[in-house]
Amino acid sequence: MHLLNSVRAVRLLMAATMCSPCLAGTFSLTSLPDGERGPWSAILSSAGHAPTIVSTEKRISIEDISIADISVTSANAPDTGGWHAKVQAGAAVILQGSSPLAASFGFKPTSTVVPTIHIVDEHNPGLPIVWMKPIDIARYDVPAEAHIFAKERWSGAPMVAGYRLGCGAVLWIATDPGPSGYERFPYLPQALADLGLTASFRASRLWAFFDYSYRTRADPDYLAERWRAAGIAALHAASWHFYDADPARDEYMRKLIEACHRHGILVYAWVELPHVSEHFWDAHPEWREKTGLSQDAQLDWRKLMNLQNPDCVAAVRQGLRSMMERFDWDGVNFAELYFESLEGAANPARFTPMNDNVRAAFRSQYGWDPLEIWKQRTDAASLRQFLDFRADLVRNMQEDWLGFAEKLRVMQPDLDIVLTHVDDRFDTGMKDAIGADASRILPLLDTHTFSFLIEDPATVWNLGPQRYPEIAKRYATLTQHRDSLAIDINIVDRYQDVYPTKQQTGAELFELVHFAAQSFARVALYFENSILKPDLDLLGAASATVNSFAKDQERITVDSAADIELVLAGGGALVDGKPWPLVTSRGVLLPAGKHVVERAGRRDGLSIVDLNATLRTASVEGPLVAFRYVSAGRGIVRFDRQPGALEIDGKPVPSACLESDGSGPGGCTMLLPRGEHDVVAR
Repeated sequence: MHLLNSVRAVRLLMAATMCSPCLAGTFSLTSLPDGERGPWSAILSSAGHAPTIVSTEKRISIEDISIADISVTSANAPDTGGWHAKVQAGAAVILQGSSPLAASFGFKPTSTVVPTIHIVDEHNPGLPIVWMKPIDIARYDVPAEAHIFAKERWSGAPMVAGYRLGCGAVLWIATDPGPSGYERFPYLPQALADLGLTASFRASRLWAFFDYSYRTRADPDYLAERWRAAGIAALHAASWHFYDADPARDEYMRKLIEACHRHGILVYAWVELPHVSEHFWDAHPEWREKTGLSQDAQLDWRKLMNLQNPDCVAAVRQGLRSMMERFDWDGVNFAELYFESLEGAANPARFTPMNDNVRAAFRSQYGWDPLEIWKQRTDAASLRQFLDFRADLVRNMQEDWLGFAEKLRVMQPDLDIVLTHVDDRFDTGMKDAIGADASRILPLLDTHTFSFLIEDPATVWNLGPQRYPEIAKRYATLTQHRDSLAIDINIVDRYQDVYPTKQQTGAELFELVHFAAQSFARVALYFENSILKPDLDLLGAASATVNSFAKDQERITVDSAADIELVLAGGGALVDGKPWPLVTSRGVLLPAGKHVVERAGRRDGLSIVDLNATLRTASVEGPLVAFRYVSAGRGIVRFDRQPGALEIDGKPVPSACLESDGSGPGGCTMLLPRGEHDVVAR
């Protein structure tokens, strides 16, 4: 499939090999009625393009596409002349359905009508793409030079097609993309990219969860290189597989961490207490958690232990400390540190905690055994008494384990700390179901330093990408430390009736990531193995947030809320009129704020080709490269060669590369300390 995609891209771009610059950047929706602009704005913005403001109103204007790289036209758009010349010169036009303009580019309806509900897209031909309702669509004749990206499942009628024309491109779709932009054609962003409409900007700050059991045969270097290219900054690795020392597994994890570091990715220990490990469960039946039926709490894949038992807690901490010492972790993530289950007390067979320690503590305080809530104490007041007691247990447990993580910094001072917590503001039933209450734990941000990673609950997945600004708004009232809030997007098959795909992919996935990145400082994906291959190349673009973007000949002005990578060919750049040291193979790394970027010749001096940290400032002075960064945990910098000397905060430090022979990606990769620091390299 990868080979087929490469062949397709080569064929589509052959006609434009002499065209420069590449198609990318800005889009115009001025030819669309107001009600039709929203879906296209979401599609294009989440794929790394920015809107262009022009002085026209709703009427279609050729001037639009002389300003914007991409212009979207409405159904029935007239052929006002001049479009072909503009496209030949480097513009792109998106056509919808039947119109005089579409006909002028060779897309003409026939008298045959095709009832359409199921399409096949070549970007993922095995994926069922099913619309919520069928639509009768005319079968179209398309130009011989057009490449068909998507077809109707049974008749083979073209649904999405496009071709290069001179230095520009034409993309046609048989009907509109749907009210959210992804209901009918999920892979429109990929089709645009195939036609040369590359993203203008991207970011590399995503988190992703990783489970060793799905990747036992995969090469760590292959995975790490692919993850970083997709914009992943940190991997949260399932650490319960490594809680108990095992030579083969331990060697795999060491190699994975080393590979991730070489490629600029941090690795966190993802801890799923009260589950500890299979061996711990087998070795300590006396410490197993109990359900409301007094049975051992083996619930789904998790085997829960009694973390209210002091001896159990001491043993778990000793084991976790040993695991943290065996590997070069960059952080630790205590995930889902509360009780079971989502059905709450309605299902005693899954309800926890009902171990002896909890029952004794509750009985001492209230005078009755909580097991009675399913027997003689079935009243709401008794249940409420225990549920509030249980929520307090969760809060105390979370604070205790945060304190344990902070003590780990004695041996690993650069360790970052994360607490993953299911959303209970949008889905308010979570507090009673599992004891999760963000209002009790978020005040700890006043005295502890950690990221609060909000797990996107399955119960609101059907609300679409617009749920993330609303989730952020509800948490903003609970803490002033909003930069410590993060969101976790679950990329899995959904149990609801959802369209057009069971799992989020293409435009829907990119909109989820984009809306989330606009609302939270950090976005995590569960999990890396569920992200489909066609989506990897555009994930970084989806996670970038840009306030404004404008091009004036060779000068680009960009204003971003967070640091980004501006895609720019040419090998070198001036930023705000000065030589710039952070130049990657794709473009230029920029800090947050407004900057003016111009192409320049490649510098002979030392360059930074990747930085996994938040960039504050950077400069070049003769042979010296200087930058300031901030990072909650360690940072990673990759130079194009080994520096002759390195200083951090004015003090000399060793400039040894992680790859001793300098043969790794980018030449020389180094780990940086957590916090805010000034770095000078020669």
